Amino acid sequence: MPKRTLIRVLLLALCMPLGLACMASSASAQIAVGISIRVAPPAIPVYVQPACPTEGYLWTPGYWAYGASDYYWVPGVWVAPPSAGVLWTPGYWGFAGGVYGFHAGYWGPHIGFYGGVNYGFGYGGVGFVGGEWRGGHFAYNTAVLNVNTTVVHNTFVDKTVVVNANVGVRASFNGPGGTAAVATAQERAAEAEPHVQPTAEQMSHEHSASLDKSNFASANHGRPANPAMSKVGERAHNQQERIANGVASGKMTPAETAKVENQEAHINKQVKDDRAANGGKLTAAEKKQVNKEQNKTSKEIHNDKTKNKEKDKS
Repeated sequence: MPKRTLIRVLLLALCMPLGLACMASSASAQIAVGISIRVAPPAIPVYVQPACPTEGYLWTPGYWAYGASDYYWVPGVWVAPPSAGVLWTPGYWGFAGGVYGFHAGYWGPHIGFYGGVNYGFGYGGVGFVGGEWRGGHFAYNTAVLNVNTTVVHNTFVDKTVVVNANVGVRASFNGPGGTAAVATAQERAAEAEPHVQPTAEQMSHEHSASLDKSNFASANHGRPANPAMSKVGERAHNQQERIANGVASGKMTPAETAKVENQEAHINKQVKDDRAANGGKLTAAEKKQVNKEQNKTSKEIHNDKTKNKEKDKS
């Protein structure tokens, strides 16, 4: 194997499934990690942004990561920034030299270049218009972001930043066939500023997404079922909502509901016990097991609803 190919393979192995884990953590320009793919990532799906769950959280757009020989969707999510005053520059895919390489996102005082990708919710391709830091507190522009003003009070409305020209343009990569953006002087300056790597919570979020088969493009065909979350670890809550909806609509029988409720209770107890045994955290193996069980329960809920729906038709 040629030396250059071997290096690329080794980098790929090191960076999957956590593309975020291989980014630069100090002051440097945004660096393309060692993931080189010859197939373009799917387009950015159009989805509804969940409301900001608490004051001070910032929105991080959903994106396509790569793992297990396929792209998988990492849901958009509200997260706590590593410190006041920093903003999130999303990662993006860039096409060069015949391959697609991922440029990891980072925290910094200003928004850098993210490939001209229109992620929505204030990230229209250049900069961020969803809000700003004011005296150590983040002010949310409710003309762009979904904010529950009964919970979050530091808000303002600026409709002048809303540009509809690019609505529907959802290419997820920079280069031929995608966006044709080039970094501005301001974006290049932002790239040279000190950066902070994604938080442990963000990395855990991406890792969890990589364990959910429904996030993979081969399964969802570019339309993920759960494109966004209010906060990291919200999947268990979503499962409960699906169960409740199944009961209310008559798509799940009492026996089926009791069975999946017991499974959810078992999973929740398992997570609680594992956290207690590991200082409040879950190991990688434990997270994998929990996701496996959640996948099984999710599939069972889907099958129960589908089966009973077919019975109603007959």
